[in-house]
Amino acid sequence: MSSDHIYSMTIKMFGSVPEPAFESESELQSNWGREWGCSTDVGTLRTVLMHRPGEEFNIIDPSKRIDEIGSFGDIDKGWYFQSDIIPDLSEMQSQHDGLAQTLRDEGVDVVMLDGAADGRFKSVYTRDSSFAVKGGSIVTRLAPRMRRGEELKVTRKLAEIGMPILRTVNGTGMIEGGSFAWLNSKTAVVGRSIRVNDDGIAQTAEVLSRQGVELLTVDMPGYSIHIDGHFLMIDQDLALVDASMLPYTFLMELEARNIRRIEINPDDDPWIINGLAVSPGRVLMPENSLSDRTREQLELHQVKVIELPYNAVQRNGGGIHCSTCPLVRDMVD
Repeated sequence: MSSDHIYSMTIKMFGSVPEPAFESESELQSNWGREWGCSTDVGTLRTVLMHRPGEEFNIIDPSKRIDEIGSFGDIDKGWYFQSDIIPDLSEMQSQHDGLAQTLRDEGVDVVMLDGAADGRFKSVYTRDSSFAVKGGSIVTRLAPRMRRGEELKVTRKLAEIGMPILRTVNGTGMIEGGSFAWLNSKTAVVGRSIRVNDDGIAQTAEVLSRQGVELLTVDMPGYSIHIDGHFLMIDQDLALVDASMLPYTFLMELEARNIRRIEINPDDDPWIINGLAVSPGRVLMPENSLSDRTREQLELHQVKVIELPYNAVQRNGGGIHCSTCPLVRDMVD
């Protein structure tokens, strides 16, 4: 038998195998131990990444008040605190612990980061430093100086638990997970804003396009930073929205895709939109935030709301949604 024939037979029997695709269930199960990633914001949540507030908050100096922003900060060191009230760390930890326990009670595997980079007290908002797509995670490049460096801790934890990293946003790209959302398994949306630029969007779109997913771009108004302050999927075809802060064209996109919406009103605390669906029609929200009207609308649409205290963590600039980064969800379509 000639060497050419042997080589040909070897290639046929043991050669390169491009299909099935990386993110297919069989490939992930056999090579990565489980079916990683998300293609929905409402499918039953299986695994979530979180960070318990800790020593990184020690950088906040109450004597460093900046009257122009009505809050605290240090321009030289590059940090600012979101609220005029600096909450007690123990109160933040207690509320964060309550959120983590609620998720565990819902059957969710809660993965905690191993601490935070020095002074990076926004690390509690794990939603922003990465987000899950089919088959793995996209590690973002955070926009402001005070958040750069959070990505390293997240990358190390994802590697530790064995989750594939499909892209690390690089170059001049900027994107944060709070401005990324799934509409359905074939459509995602990103909010372009002061924190999300075209380069970051293009890098994300390239990953999604290989999976047959369309990425819609929605322009956020003014200095609004993330779409998750105004839009939240709460069931397979139902969203909670602040219509006053979303472009009309996006509202029409939702309608064209048969996604119903419940619009909040001035009697609602806007933080309810920064909630989290743990399964279709089952949503975590901050306590004492719903108006009677919106509560009735949610009940009419058979949405179950689980309320918990989270006001202390919100003073740092993010809510329940910001504090949770889903890594694995069940598919719903």
